[in-house]
Amino acid sequence: MLRATLKDGSLRHTYRHLRRAALCTISSSSTPAHPPHHHQPAHNVTQEASGHRKPLISASEISKFSAMAETWWDSKGPFKPLHMMNPTRISFIRSALCRHFKKDSSCAKPFEGLKFLDVGCGGGLLSEPLARLGAEVVGIDAVEKNIKIASAHALKDPVTASIEYICCTSDNLSSESYGQFDAVISLEVIEHVTEPKAFLDSLSALTKTDGAITLSTINRSLSAYILAIVAAEHLLHWVPKGTHEWSKFITPDELALLMEQAGLKLQEMAGMVFNPISGKWSLSTNTTVNYIAYGTKPVVTTA
Repeated sequence: MLRATLKDGSLRHTYRHLRRAALCTISSSSTPAHPPHHHQPAHNVTQEASGHRKPLISASEISKFSAMAETWWDSKGPFKPLHMMNPTRISFIRSALCRHFKKDSSCAKPFEGLKFLDVGCGGGLLSEPLARLGAEVVGIDAVEKNIKIASAHALKDPVTASIEYICCTSDNLSSESYGQFDAVISLEVIEHVTEPKAFLDSLSALTKTDGAITLSTINRSLSAYILAIVAAEHLLHWVPKGTHEWSKFITPDELALLMEQAGLKLQEMAGMVFNPISGKWSLSTNTTVNYIAYGTKPVVTTA
């Protein structure tokens, strides 16, 4: 969850140091799970769904995030990178969705009249800003503790108290009576699911025709392994060890194909980079590590 802008000698030296550390880590007995290899198989995004589908979120992932649930609103805790990244994520969402829904991005509540779904909402770090921008928000998460934390925090502000939080996964919500949403948003979630294709299919099913979808994730690249796993987890300890699995990261091309197979059309993609000098994230054309994408669900025309 870290991407340095390598514009001067000191930062280049830092990157080279991290790269050497990654190679040492890969060769040691304490190597993080699934180190990168050039022959690492890509996700099978063309595989047909079987009759018996495993849960979208594994028991180990639920346990992992349950253990961190109490720290969601601690800006210096395990979710510090998300707190730091949030303004950049919201800026992209506001710009993309205002264009799509023909809303005035300069007004205080541009999303009034729109219903949004936040999939993998965690403690509500994204749901609350969306509600403050005027959207009617439903947040879902597979971790019950996350939902309790999000609900309790939302009640502290009358504006966010209207958010409806539900403990379920996106495929389960599809079978319930919540209807479809103008926009479905899922940030830093797809790299934690068991079946990315089934996950995208469920998000598409929850999106209205001519609606929008926004996703963010981490690219499956060597740079991502060095920065998001070796640096963030093992050297800087920004997030607990084992938070990410490199083999579950999604490349931009894979995400585009998954969206297409789910009946979605990719409209825009941007990288998110971290500047260690300013301590801030910004949007970029560099999608080597973190990136965010916006797509639409086109109207299907019949001949």
